[in-house]
Amino acid sequence: MTRYFFFLLLPALLLISGCCEDRSSLEVTATAYTSHTAETNAQPNLAAWGDRLEPGMRAIAVSRDLLNMGLTHGTEVEIEGLPGTYRVLDKMNARWHKRIDIYMGKDIAAAREWGRQKVTIYWQE
Repeated sequence: MTRYFFFLLLPALLLISGCCEDRSSLEVTATAYTSHTAETNAQPNLAAWGDRLEPGMRAIAVSRDLLNMGLTHGTEVEIEGLPGTYRVLDKMNARWHKRIDIYMGKDIAAAREWGRQKVTIYWQE
């Protein structure tokens, strides 16, 4: 009897856990950036939508082609291989396509160590 109860309960548990949410995914090139004027402009902590970036924030910039795919300001994104979620707070130069830039605060060594990687990202529709 216990085994049958489990099979009846399993669909409800999956819905509650959120495993079957409608999420989008995409493989992108991921690079990293920091708050230094050499990488941005005269206001290195100011993102494209006016958000103030601070070391320790989990933020990303997205290439402008991803904006049309729903990766707009404030969208939460999971990045394959990294813990937690990141928030879209910045836009990249129009020359980039299918690309994200992960904010590393002022840690140039961490940004260089990350380098350029292909990752899959996930976000809610």
